[in-house]
Amino acid sequence: MDIRPNRIKDKLAAGEVATIVGGMTHPDDIDAFGPIAVDHGLDGIWLEGEHGWVDASELGNLTRACDLWGLTSVCRVNDNNQGLIYRTLDRGAQGIVVPHVNNASEAQNVVDGGKFPPIGKRGSYTSRQGLGVSNFMDVADENSLLIILLEDIIAYENLDEILDVDHIDVFFVAPGDFAASMGHKGNIDHPDVVETMNDAYRRIVASGRTAGAICGSGNVTRFLDLGVKLLFTTTPEWLNQGAANFMDIVDNH
Repeated sequence: MDIRPNRIKDKLAAGEVATIVGGMTHPDDIDAFGPIAVDHGLDGIWLEGEHGWVDASELGNLTRACDLWGLTSVCRVNDNNQGLIYRTLDRGAQGIVVPHVNNASEAQNVVDGGKFPPIGKRGSYTSRQGLGVSNFMDVADENSLLIILLEDIIAYENLDEILDVDHIDVFFVAPGDFAASMGHKGNIDHPDVVETMNDAYRRIVASGRTAGAICGSGNVTRFLDLGVKLLFTTTPEWLNQGAANFMDIVDNH
């Protein structure tokens, strides 16, 4: 059999916008969301392993649920550790998100953990995604998605050298920690934060690399106008809108 396609990676390679949704913490949540995702053309699920409960013991079932609906499983890990990165891939994640990457050496470490030799140093093992795939080692690197988070002002200062690192698929500017590192904790809309982040997006796009952003319905146009290609949003916003609409009907009946 062939390796399962990586929907997000394929769309980004084609120059298209890809979408990823967070806020689901159980395989049944993914199953319930699957038909909605398929109907509306959404591309992937963000599995939270830095601030959430996702770990190696749960990844098999979570990624399996994503596979059933053709959704790309992307897991954020909590440390830029090569063993953790490739173990997460071994457990079935099709993509990795690594936090607080601040220089070229740290970006290269993500590649070393996420790619097999000769590109990187990923341990030789047939992951969940490779079961039944006779040529897995030959095609795995082409299908694994590597995303780094630029979360600190030092990453912005080192952006040119970070952008020179090959095999990183998405350079994702994360607003909360970015604002805090600029002395504006909790204020991602501060003009200095907005302009610095906007400049980061422009530089990423101008370099020919792919930018990623977290957004909602209210600000997604800003990021599309900046050339961002990977859009991450969360289900709570949609649940809030649905709840508000439902209660408006009830209260006004």
